[in-house]
Amino acid sequence: MSRPYVVLRRGAWASLANNTQIDLDEATLARLRGLGDPTSAEDVAEIYRPLTQLLHLYIANAGKLCDDSNRFLKLKVRRTPFVIGIAGSVAVGKSTTARLLQELLRRAPGKPKVDLITTDGFLLPSAELEKRGLMDRKGFPESYDRRALLQFVIDVKSGEPRVTAPVYSHIIYDIVPDEQTVIESPDILIVEGLNVLQPARADTHGRSGAAVSDFFDFSVYVDADEANIKRWFLERFMVLRDTAFHDPQSFFKRFTQLSRAEALQFGSHIWNTINGPNLRENIETTRDRATAILRKGPDHRVQTIAIRKV
Repeated sequence: MSRPYVVLRRGAWASLANNTQIDLDEATLARLRGLGDPTSAEDVAEIYRPLTQLLHLYIANAGKLCDDSNRFLKLKVRRTPFVIGIAGSVAVGKSTTARLLQELLRRAPGKPKVDLITTDGFLLPSAELEKRGLMDRKGFPESYDRRALLQFVIDVKSGEPRVTAPVYSHIIYDIVPDEQTVIESPDILIVEGLNVLQPARADTHGRSGAAVSDFFDFSVYVDADEANIKRWFLERFMVLRDTAFHDPQSFFKRFTQLSRAEALQFGSHIWNTINGPNLRENIETTRDRATAILRKGPDHRVQTIAIRKV
C-alpha cells in the first residue's frame, strides 16, 4: 500500500542541507539532550540542520499565505504563532528533538521568539486521577485535561497575547500548585507530548470537534521499534533510580531500596502495563498524521526520515 511520504535514508537526507554552520558547543548539546539520549554534533548536522531548514520554508510560506489572505480579504490580521507538534513514546527522544528544534530555530536570522510547552502540565492532578481510578493510566489520553489543552492551543493560534499553562513536576509526579508557564506572543510555539497527534473524539451523538493537532502547522513523530524503546526506558529508569529518585521529595524514592533485579522487574511492569499498551493503542496509531517521521535504529540514532508529500 502506498503512503503519502517521501522516505530518505540518513545520508540522502543530510545531503539536502546547505552549508550553514551550526555552532552548538558540547555544553549546550549536553543541556538539550534527554537522559540517556546520545544525540551528537554529527546528528545535529545530519538530521536537525536539514529539518530546521525545511521548517524555515514552511514558516516562510505560512507568512506569505497570511499576507496573501489579508490582501484578498481586505483584512489586517496579525500573523499568529507557527505551531509545531512533537509526538512519540516515552523514552524515544521526543523531548530532545523538541529542545534541539527550539534552540536551532531561535538562532535563525531575526532571532525569532521560540517557546516550548510540554503536555505534561495538562495531566490531571494526581488526586483527580486517584478519584477517577486512572493513576495506572497516567499518560493515556483520558488522564489529560484535554479540553484545557485544546483551549490553550486555540488561544495561542488565535493570537492571544498572554496564555498560561500548568506546570508538572517529574519529582513529585504531579501538577505543581500555583505555578504556571506563561506564553507571550511567540513567533513559534513547539508543543511536545505523547498524544498531541490524537484525532478529535466523537461525542455521544457521534459528532467530533476540534483536535489539538488541527492547529499545528508542522508536526514530527519520533519513531522506533518498541523493543528498543522499552530497553531505553529501562536504562533510563535505572539511572533515575541511582540519581533523581534519591531526592527526598521524589515520588519514586521508595524504589531506591529495591535491588537492581527488583527495580528492573518493576520498570518492566510499568512498561508492560502502562507505557507499552499506551504506545500501541494511542501513540503509534497517530504516526501517519505527522508531517515528518524520524525513525531511529537500535543505537538511538535516526536512520530514516519520512516527509509528507505536499
